[in-house]
Amino acid sequence: MPNSTKPNYTRSFAVVTSLFFMWGFITVLVDSLIPRLREIFELSYFQSGLVQFAFFMAYGLLSIPSGFILARIGYKKGMLLGLATMGIGCLLFWPAAELRIFELFMLGYFVLAGGMTILQVAANPYVSVLGDERRASSRLNLSQAFNSVGTTLAPMVGAMFILSDTIYSGEEISALSEAEKLSYYASEASAVQGPFVVLALSLLALAALVALVKLPKVLDTEHAGSYREALKNKRLMMGALGIFVYVGAEVAIGSYLVNYFLDMNMVETIRNSSFLSDISRSILHTTDLNTIDGKAIVAAFVMFYWGGAMLGRFIGAYLTSILSPSKVLGAFALGAVMMLLISMSTTGVVAMVSILAVGLFNSIMFPTIFTVAIGQLGDLKPQGSGILCTAIVGGAIIPPLYGFCTDVVGFKMAFALLILCYGYILYYGMSTRQQAA
Repeated sequence: MPNSTKPNYTRSFAVVTSLFFMWGFITVLVDSLIPRLREIFELSYFQSGLVQFAFFMAYGLLSIPSGFILARIGYKKGMLLGLATMGIGCLLFWPAAELRIFELFMLGYFVLAGGMTILQVAANPYVSVLGDERRASSRLNLSQAFNSVGTTLAPMVGAMFILSDTIYSGEEISALSEAEKLSYYASEASAVQGPFVVLALSLLALAALVALVKLPKVLDTEHAGSYREALKNKRLMMGALGIFVYVGAEVAIGSYLVNYFLDMNMVETIRNSSFLSDISRSILHTTDLNTIDGKAIVAAFVMFYWGGAMLGRFIGAYLTSILSPSKVLGAFALGAVMMLLISMSTTGVVAMVSILAVGLFNSIMFPTIFTVAIGQLGDLKPQGSGILCTAIVGGAIIPPLYGFCTDVVGFKMAFALLILCYGYILYYGMSTRQQAA
């Protein structure tokens, strides 16, 4: 058969990959709100971890129902439904910020994550089958690399627009006059409302693009098997646990980086270092760090955590095309464990750089675990995707658990919980390395 008849999925791949960018950007922008909400509502670390609980619990509750919905309406309509739901979630931040109601923020997070759930259940298996199955892990790593472009840009946006001004404590607010309180509340609301309204409009524009592009039907959702069959697959279920602990560990680190750096007094270290202060000033577009709140100064460095993930996924797209994806997964999990051990046992710049380096080793974990787990499922891939996306609920469980451990034993000792998570991923990589992905 002539090569000219071979399907060309380049345009479809590009459109779906744009969705990966958007949900990566929004997921990490949510992290920027955690230290802000912690001060606004005077929350403990455990309570601030509940922000991620509301966000990621949507994956646990809605992934399998999303699989049923997609089987009925198809993947393209499912993507449009996901984008619309995300837009509604972003718009809910307007009244939540205006009224300063914490529960309404939680509802907004949940609705936003509900839309992302539908997108993830659809997009991950869709990309994995857009071409040669032997390169599925490489292809999904490449899409996830653009997801990481979004997660790298988000901390800069969060630092500049959400965390850059000073938040008053409850006592300071009580000391203000009524006029000053109204002015303060208005400025606080606008700092949150603006970015998320822009995101809502961007999601509508992206939905229009998806609606206009013809996406090929590459998965048979009408005659696929059942979830009961998928649940019997040991490799899939071990992979689901891998997704659970990976997402939980990655989100726990990303959510608490700002507070971890503040706890180590990195603000003064950065201000007193010409090299580090130059980096912070460049990212924050300012000439004087003394006029910038400490949270924004350290938040500027969070981009290197997600930037490492972006770089690692481009590298991983190549490595998983020439090496066993399971071996690459095991090596990266071992690297993450080593970086955590270094950060636990050091202070200052070394502790900061090593914890940021975990992002590089996180990079290939989700797409590689995902493709290894569904690689032998055949027509059960949609069900496998629903199960794996359900496991993203780890982002709801592990961050508040890590926050609780931090309240009890401090940031560094709490890293032991995350070492256990990466230890399991190392085990999964080793146990599947002899099997064809």
